Amino acid sequence: MSTKNHTKIKTASSTETRTPRPPVVAVLGHVDHGKSTLLDYIRHTNIVDSEAGGITQKVSAYEVERTINGTTRRITFLDTPGHAAFAAIRSRGAQVADVAILVVSAEDGVRPQTIEARDAIRTAGIPFVVAINKIDKEGADVERTKASLAENDIYVEGYGGDVPWVAISAKTGEGVPELLDLVNLAADIAELSGTPTKPAEGVVIESSVDHKKGIAATLIIKDGTITTGTAVVAGTAWAPVRLMENAAGAAIRQATFSSPVRLFGWNTLPPVGTRFRTLASKKEAEAAIAEEQHTHPTPQKKNQTHTTADDSDDATTATLPIIIKATNVGGLEALKHEIAKINHDRLTIKIITAGIGDITENDIKTAVADKRIIIIGFGVGIATAAKGLAQTSGVTIEIFDIIYKLAEWFAATAAQSVPKIKTDEQIGIAKVLKFFSKMRDRQVIGGRVEKGLIKLGSEVKIMRRDFEVGRGRVRELQRQKNKIAEVPEGQEFGALVESKIEIAPGDRLEAFIVVEK
Repeated sequence: MSTKNHTKIKTASSTETRTPRPPVVAVLGHVDHGKSTLLDYIRHTNIVDSEAGGITQKVSAYEVERTINGTTRRITFLDTPGHAAFAAIRSRGAQVADVAILVVSAEDGVRPQTIEARDAIRTAGIPFVVAINKIDKEGADVERTKASLAENDIYVEGYGGDVPWVAISAKTGEGVPELLDLVNLAADIAELSGTPTKPAEGVVIESSVDHKKGIAATLIIKDGTITTGTAVVAGTAWAPVRLMENAAGAAIRQATFSSPVRLFGWNTLPPVGTRFRTLASKKEAEAAIAEEQHTHPTPQKKNQTHTTADDSDDATTATLPIIIKATNVGGLEALKHEIAKINHDRLTIKIITAGIGDITENDIKTAVADKRIIIIGFGVGIATAAKGLAQTSGVTIEIFDIIYKLAEWFAATAAQSVPKIKTDEQIGIAKVLKFFSKMRDRQVIGGRVEKGLIKLGSEVKIMRRDFEVGRGRVRELQRQKNKIAEVPEGQEFGALVESKIEIAPGDRLEAFIVVEK
């Protein structure tokens, strides 16, 4: 980039040279509206086919270059999941970004996560561009989609508002160059800039545990430059800058503003959404953490949280204790979101352990101690040391790669765990008109059905002056000396009722069946 684009920013202590900064662009929208396919076209890759279930389930950051009139410009894209479970990730993506692309299907129009994405963009206060996607589909209707946007308080240019928009096909590439031009225009208007000579700072957008390399975090640099030999601090977590990768997974020694990097070797999981800063050495990093702990003495959360199971189950309530593991913080948030959707007054769901990384031997030992515990994994495996115990323990372990399949399974499992309650469901009421005879517990009576019907074999409550005095069972029903299976409302009948309570004229028999709910 030529020096003529540089600007001088005077600070209290010095004059710093700031240069135009590439935009960080969040791609937001409803699930299956084509966000990842759009990025695939831009990057000329095919990430969609490698996504479990064809949907994005984690935040991903990519760098692309676009040449206009001989000038090459860089853009960093954040691809965010569209499924409802990943609301927290979408919100963070919008907060980190400088510009957003709101992708809306020309077939479906505005959907629930479109509205959620709209709100996240507005909360972040960033400019955005609407991409009306899937115009290559037979059911596409751009005008109807613009009307759907307007109905949901998104007014595009030419339709009552000033939000830029472009009709695109992420599959064929139609309209994509114009979309990128709009993104660059929005970035130009925002006059984004940074100082490459200062230590890097930015935001942690994801953290996870790598089997071989340890705790990792994905960072978006918003200003400055990060180099090997320094140290990064995020909250009370820190990492030496030794092993660092770019968006393509290649090892790098330096990165500057707007670039996404993956940094390994953290002492603990850095909280996602936390701002990071770069310091010269481990000593300075430890001093910064000590100051943070003194200023904010909240206990540090590790990569696992624990609760204890509630053992107060009775015949009408139950506890479903679970251990949950995910590959990264965003996945764990999504898993908890799906669990929180289960709400039943007779079932308590207890998260015993929530952690990042594979299912471990300790997880299985915890489940062995309480056979009710189910271990649920999202995108994880079983650690080598734990596999033998897992096979012999009899512990229930369920692992999923697709969030909606996990949600469906868990909803069904929770429903099966709800205790069944037996209740009496009334089917009819009869008034006793005559008492004919009694032999031991068997009594012959005559009556008339006042409501519903009386069935052969049904249980009855014997009601005397509105109080239950006993119960019995209808062993035989007759009408006009013919045996019958049931008597409808308004008809008289004779019955053989088995009961230890002597039935009297004027009593009422309330017939009922026992149902489980």
